[in-house]
Amino acid sequence: SAGVGFVLGKQRFDLPGPLAGEKVVNIPRGGVRDTADLLEREGVIDQPYLFIAGALLFKARNELKSGEYRFSQHASLHDVVDTIIEGKVVQHDFTVAEGLTSDQIVQRLLENDILTGNIREIPREGTLLPETYKFTRGATREQMIQRMQREERRAAQEIWERRVPDLPIRTPEQLVVLASIIEKETGKPEERTRVAAVFVNRLRQRMKLQSDPTIIYGLVGGKGSLGRPIQRAEIEQPTPYNTYVI
Repeated sequence: SAGVGFVLGKQRFDLPGPLAGEKVVNIPRGGVRDTADLLEREGVIDQPYLFIAGALLFKARNELKSGEYRFSQHASLHDVVDTIIEGKVVQHDFTVAEGLTSDQIVQRLLENDILTGNIREIPREGTLLPETYKFTRGATREQMIQRMQREERRAAQEIWERRVPDLPIRTPEQLVVLASIIEKETGKPEERTRVAAVFVNRLRQRMKLQSDPTIIYGLVGGKGSLGRPIQRAEIEQPTPYNTYVI
């Protein structure tokens, strides 16, 4: 009869569960019993004792992996246990668009209500790589910044090592600055090669770059666009960024 009971239990373990539709559940740290009770309250399972037996059978010890989990419609007990034991937590996206300043990226990090923690200071301009980053609930904003900085250093070094040897640029940091100016000069990717050639020629001839985006950055910093046309007096207004002046 023990064998029959085992077979019946296994069959129930693989049967479709009660969940009417896909659902995300945030499971905190706790024992197997606590997790079973939570999943029953959330309607993911309806046989908590069979869940506990299955978790123990799959060698889960005192605690299952905490985190945010997505369970599919009618997920079986087998599916539920496997999802949690394997730690298949929900992955969220944080996208940093090209052309955003460090200040704008920090504001988006602060607006994201899945991330946690504060940000100590706004990172130096050009040190955060625009990319889509995957993260799980509980990740901190400082961790995201550190990831962006690591990826920027990696990408900048990789590009620097493949650069044309006679460019009038001495460091990867200068490369990022020039690329940023080129990016703001035109929103059309197909025009960037031509714009880059103009600026490289000006650098070789020791001419001023005379780039309008550098006027704007000198006026508003990392806050974004000027929101109006540049005034004539602003073209000649000295700032650390105005390449009509410096």
